[in-house]
Amino acid sequence: MKDIDVRLVTRLIEEQFPEWSACEIKPVQVSGNDNRTFHLGERMSVRLPSAAGYVPQVEKEQRWLPILSKKLSLPISQPIAMGRPNDEYPWPWSVNQWLNGETLSRSNVEDLDQLARDLGAFLRELQSIDASEGPLAGAHNFYRGGSLSVYDEESRTAISSNQEVFDAELVLAIWNQAMASEWAREPVWVHGDVAPGNLLVQSGKLCAVIDFGILGVGDPACDAAMAWTFFDDSSREIFKQALQMDEETWDRARGWVLWKALITYDENKDTDKARAEEAYHVIRTVMDEYASAKANRA
Repeated sequence: MKDIDVRLVTRLIEEQFPEWSACEIKPVQVSGNDNRTFHLGERMSVRLPSAAGYVPQVEKEQRWLPILSKKLSLPISQPIAMGRPNDEYPWPWSVNQWLNGETLSRSNVEDLDQLARDLGAFLRELQSIDASEGPLAGAHNFYRGGSLSVYDEESRTAISSNQEVFDAELVLAIWNQAMASEWAREPVWVHGDVAPGNLLVQSGKLCAVIDFGILGVGDPACDAAMAWTFFDDSSREIFKQALQMDEETWDRARGWVLWKALITYDENKDTDKARAEEAYHVIRTVMDEYASAKANRA
């Protein structure tokens, strides 16, 4: 949806939450693709789905985040109120508590190894919470926590169309190994989008986790993506140990990263060189780490 801007948010707040109409509204410095986020005063934020496919995230966050937050040691996104659709904006939306911190980057993290330990501990804590009534992975969260087979065809297509760029035999071997196993235990909670943009730091350390729109329950492999997209060799191994992840789940985690990087590269190689280059780097990292792991197993 176009024109999700300060003027629209101002009108929504004035109409539905007049008690907050005196609060200044301004865009956040870093906003995501699924939702548009705005400051509401100093202690709140407004979060609006940018398209119909992201609308199920609103009620899911409203229901589950207050429950999960009570059982996690780090602060997470916390809904305060839910807005209604109106003639100008067709979907439900949220008012959330504002969490202080900077979006994670390589320039503001103090110790990469410690970040790996802290993030791994948070995800293990999340996975330990009772998930028996949680939303099973599916279309509502783009199958994060579900089976990689959902993305098998498009991954193989991307591999085939870029076989002159990457070692297709090696990439296929990585993908096939990821596809060779399934999560055979009880479903656990997954954040679904563990990425720098959804992690906040203060004084160089992880201080909060935000954006649970792709929350679900299932296979935790998808939550290990930062092992290849952000961490280096040392911190990657520390992250793996902190997650207490077995080799088959690690293989599937590698597959999740490979799928996303392959389709990102394929979609942007002719249009957005920066995004394509970033995806290329991730694919190379996955290939190198897989080759090294295979050599160590031999």
